[in-house]
Amino acid sequence: MSVMRKGLALVAAVTTIAPAGMASAQSSNSALRAALAQSGDLFARDRAVAVRDRAHPEYEALGLPAGAFTVFPRLQADVEFNDNVYATENGAVDDIIFRVKPELAVESGWSRHFLQAYVRGDFSRYSDYGTEDTNNWGIGSSGRVDINRAANIAFGADYAELTEPRTSSNTPVASAKPIEYDLTQAFIAATRVTGRLKLSGRGDFRSFDYRNGETLSGAVIDQTNRDRDVSSLSGRVDYAFSPATAFFVQVTGNDRSYKVASTPTDPNRDSSGYEALVGVNFEVGAVARGELAVGYISQEYDSAAFSNIDGFGARAQVQWFPTELTTFTVTGSRTIEDSGIVGSGGYLSNGVGLAVDHELLRNVILSANTNFSRDEYNGIDRDDDRFSIAAGGTYLLNRNLGVSVTASHLKQSSDGANAGVKYNVNRVMLSLVSQF
Repeated sequence: MSVMRKGLALVAAVTTIAPAGMASAQSSNSALRAALAQSGDLFARDRAVAVRDRAHPEYEALGLPAGAFTVFPRLQADVEFNDNVYATENGAVDDIIFRVKPELAVESGWSRHFLQAYVRGDFSRYSDYGTEDTNNWGIGSSGRVDINRAANIAFGADYAELTEPRTSSNTPVASAKPIEYDLTQAFIAATRVTGRLKLSGRGDFRSFDYRNGETLSGAVIDQTNRDRDVSSLSGRVDYAFSPATAFFVQVTGNDRSYKVASTPTDPNRDSSGYEALVGVNFEVGAVARGELAVGYISQEYDSAAFSNIDGFGARAQVQWFPTELTTFTVTGSRTIEDSGIVGSGGYLSNGVGLAVDHELLRNVILSANTNFSRDEYNGIDRDDDRFSIAAGGTYLLNRNLGVSVTASHLKQSSDGANAGVKYNVNRVMLSLVSQF
């Protein structure tokens, strides 16, 4: 959600465990009781507020009242320069892209429970290369039922018609137009806090439906072998050792079912797998907070054409607040993802990132981030390295208008007998946001 409208508090965590002994145990219990009396649970990590989450009442949209709901209209207009439209290694061409992003969101104003719905679009027009024009849109809703202060159920569903970017490693290079696809998603989650214990579970469903591409000569590039349904179910148990430190165990199982039957040249990629993690959720005063987890990941494929993928898994997010006006965020992950490349069932995705946000003035936010990822493909000889760096700023004129500028660089290299495209893409974008 935009800085101009509302901040969403990030929840993450850290602290030290009190030393053993009766005196320290009594002190710990007193702290636990105090924390419970103040916040109702031991898992609130809100002593610091990230720059992007800080409330700016004088610059936030008021919305339009509609009974017990509030309507938030929003319109963003972008002008972007892209120096490598097709993300190619040689013969790069540049273009200027005009983009419009309308959005209409509705949110409840109830004291308990929450419900919201939205419809949004993302329409791009290229000055010289009209075949790259895109018409993306989506509609969805989500909500939360508060059973009591310590338990709730959340749910949501959405549908979107999207376009795969040229920079995606899965998109076919020979396609004359970007690949379009439909994405349907739904989830339900529940959380219950009882003293030191927090129990949570979540179920997710995603359905991908790709449309075929075409070469310049009109030949069809079949994409039906990428159509799939992905379902997952996760359970997590957190145990608070102190008001600012909790250890947890999380297990997630998944099933990935492709909609097209296997052929001799393109085996079906049906698979099932799991992720088992143990970690710590922590907060160090108002200085840092985060969540670190390590464990084991595994994906087994139904077809003998693909070997199973398993190994070390990890997830991390740590925020550091050197001052109230600056937030550093470090992220990392190691997961198993689906491959859209013939011959490969999936790949190990390894990623790390660093972002910094600084509130120069109440209405001026400066940001920069850099990310590195390495994709190790299963079944084919290919490894992709991707590096990106971006910097920009947002200037809030008032609660209805804002301007932002962003410059970014993306580089992909690929090695192996089945190496993919290597490219460098530089973008500069100017955005104007209007909201009410």
